[in-house]
Amino acid sequence: MVETEKKMTEQPTHRLDISGEVCPMTFVRTRLLLERMQPGEIAEIILREGEPLENVPRAVQDLGFRVLLIAPADRAGLHRLLVQV
Repeated sequence: MVETEKKMTEQPTHRLDISGEVCPMTFVRTRLLLERMQPGEIAEIILREGEPLENVPRAVQDLGFRVLLIAPADRAGLHRLLVQV
């Protein structure tokens, strides 16, 4: 289950800002990070609304990773995606 508003107590061990990227590079960069991570680690990914926000979380789940949170970020038009490996 994806939390959308709940505050997460777990802190990310990795951060990736793909807000300046376009598809498919948003997913490519995300996948490269997730493949380097150890089981149990959490990545915080900053992404834009629209195609990245629609595609990256779905693709991450399709690969078997756990989406913990999708929530608006501090900057307008950006979102936080927390993924656990």
